[in-house]
Amino acid sequence: MSDTSYVPGLENVIASETAISYLDVEREEIVLRGYELIELAQQVAYVDVAELLLNGSLPDAGRRQELERKLVNEYDMPQALYDMLSAMPEEANRMDLLRTGISALAAFDKELEDHSTDANRRKAISLLAKIPQLVANGMRAASGQPVRVPRKDLSYAGNFLYMLTGTKPNALEERIFDQSLIVYSEHEMPNSTFTARVIASTMSDMYGALAGAVASLKGYLHGGANEAVMYMLLEAGTPDELESLMLSKLARKERIMGFGHRVYMRKPDPRAVLMKASLEKLAQARGRRDLYDKCIAGEAVMLKEKGLYPNLDYYAAPVYDLLRIPIPLFTPVFLAARTAGICAHVMEQHDHNRLFRPRVRYMGPRGLHP
Repeated sequence: MSDTSYVPGLENVIASETAISYLDVEREEIVLRGYELIELAQQVAYVDVAELLLNGSLPDAGRRQELERKLVNEYDMPQALYDMLSAMPEEANRMDLLRTGISALAAFDKELEDHSTDANRRKAISLLAKIPQLVANGMRAASGQPVRVPRKDLSYAGNFLYMLTGTKPNALEERIFDQSLIVYSEHEMPNSTFTARVIASTMSDMYGALAGAVASLKGYLHGGANEAVMYMLLEAGTPDELESLMLSKLARKERIMGFGHRVYMRKPDPRAVLMKASLEKLAQARGRRDLYDKCIAGEAVMLKEKGLYPNLDYYAAPVYDLLRIPIPLFTPVFLAARTAGICAHVMEQHDHNRLFRPRVRYMGPRGLHP
């Protein structure tokens, strides 16, 4: 094998064939099973996109009702799981709690080692029903607070937001949150999805693959950027202060989260454009134009100084803040939304499997003797 085949970070290396999604940078489209992601976010609900990802087509009214019924039937959580989380330190990272909870769920699945398409679909639906509860209640259990039981009278997104905040969302809040779940739902082959597929390629189970994805997404270079963005926005009181803060960070060569993307590089992230519009609507409804104006100022700084556009995290962070979601839960919410996409990739890997086994470029010594 020639060393010339080495590509640091596997940048632009094709690792899998997939029928799930594709980032068409030239057309500025994110394709999900033939549909454009932004159009889906504008016209359908997250449960429709989950059905599309898991089963290959958008549902009609009957199939959508059936999926919603199955999700409700999977709401029950093992009390032992919450008992375990309640023994965790209150200050534990929320992604660590989520990873632990997903791993523990595997012990309660009687079909754990069945990797057939039907069994994997059932597991995916169960995870879609339970992970929002782990996200919302993991922190509450660890801090000794009572868990919030899901409401069967709310939509999937409405129920998730209710469990996160304790308040029933209005129509605008529910729709914007639902759209955020859609745009986070799938994005081709980021690190977390690749991690899940590598684990699944050993014919390990879906829970293990998803737990690995959580560990990957925890890293601030992948999923933690939305939290870092919000802390930066809170540090600056005005648009001018944010501009000064960002310029000082750039002068110190610090990384500013929420800008640039390995795939999009010098083109706008279409998901960020959608969330930017959502932020403006929500800021108007909340009387928080100041937050929107700060974000616009920060975007202008990075475009001028670095030629970089904001990615999804830059505008999703203030949206989640205005939705009253606690900042430590921003990245767990990201994972909850991405669950449908990751499960679809695990299913595809199991159905058309080849074990991942790359090689290395050796840089160490040779010829040594004891």
